[in-house]
Amino acid sequence: MTRPFTWCVLAAALWVAAGARAEDVLIRGATVYTESRQGTLGHGDVLLHDGSVAAIGVALAAPAGTTVIEAHGRPLTPGLFGGMSGVGLEDVAAEPQANDTTLDAQSPAWNEQWRPELDITLAYNPRSDFVPITRLEGVTWTMLAPGVGDTIVGGQGAAVSLDGRFDAVLPDSHFLLLDMGGDGARRAGGTRAAEFMLLDQAIAEAHGVAAGAGALLHPAGRDVLARYLKGGHVVFRVQRAADILAVLSFARRNGMNPVIWGGAEAWVVGRELAQAHVPVVLNPLEDLPKSFDRLGATLDNAARLARSGVLIAFSSDNTEFARTARQLAGNAVAHGLPWEAALAALTANPADVFGVGATRGRIEIGRRADLVLWSGDPLELASLPDRVWANGRDVPLRSRQTELRDRYLKRLAAGEAR
Repeated sequence: MTRPFTWCVLAAALWVAAGARAEDVLIRGATVYTESRQGTLGHGDVLLHDGSVAAIGVALAAPAGTTVIEAHGRPLTPGLFGGMSGVGLEDVAAEPQANDTTLDAQSPAWNEQWRPELDITLAYNPRSDFVPITRLEGVTWTMLAPGVGDTIVGGQGAAVSLDGRFDAVLPDSHFLLLDMGGDGARRAGGTRAAEFMLLDQAIAEAHGVAAGAGALLHPAGRDVLARYLKGGHVVFRVQRAADILAVLSFARRNGMNPVIWGGAEAWVVGRELAQAHVPVVLNPLEDLPKSFDRLGATLDNAARLARSGVLIAFSSDNTEFARTARQLAGNAVAHGLPWEAALAALTANPADVFGVGATRGRIEIGRRADLVLWSGDPLELASLPDRVWANGRDVPLRSRQTELRDRYLKRLAAGEAR
């Protein structure tokens, strides 16, 4: 066994052992953005005991054996949301063995039927290179989003913690993905009307109406869809304002709890979204008419939605860019969104949208430590995480990229010395 390999195994073992009984830590003198009713604390202290937040206040005493981290006013925030992504599912998009996001239409499992029973979280790999790469930017959790193949039903996804555990899926966070609008119309027969026609058929099957040889769903799919018709989270990937309104009406009729993902033209119907209490997960950098569904795309989409009272969250929509979440927020601030609202769109808002607000998105007593200590303003590109705690674990700020960087810098330095 080589020495580097031995060191890696030992380091991994020590990290796992540390996760079993986390180090007690007092973060002293931070600007604490709790994202809770407690608000923001200037020069606040946060005490972590056994991986959970034990106390929040000012001038807290450090119990014996506690490690003290002097923050000197640096920002302390909840761990950031990585958006709708394939982190842990997709390492190389073009390599089938390294991409588990989408059910292939050529697979016998497809057989020209919809498969809402597909649960993409079963393919999650916490050892994926993208997990530490994403975590390095202060992102501690994400929503695993299935890709869409040849039907408008992508299957189910859920929230996962990026703390390195194999059992990382967060309870009660599953959602069903439906791809609607212009993209879905191509898969449904060429018209948006066909999307709703087929969905009505699938819902009838879920309610027990026999469909015979033309059934869209297997028995397992009928059972899964039936659950989402009782208030489950259904994510509609849709862009155009008219399509958003059609989706709101459809979801209301069928007992679904809708979330709009995309929403390039959501600002046009912000009042209707706010009245229906329907949140929007958007990319605030969407500003070009990439399709006819996005003719109204604008960089102040987030600001307009927030002014309308819509709950918003941010997503880059790409696995490799999940780590850039705070850049999205910073650009939204540059185009009119208040700074506090932008931070909420990366922390408390997405946690509430997807039903994990009791465990993610805030710094509160009794919660597992899921937070980031920053070198400066977290929405500034020049700032970096100094420490990251994910689900109670003080995670190493290392990745394959940093290991390669350090290896070649060492070789470069050695060559210069010669």
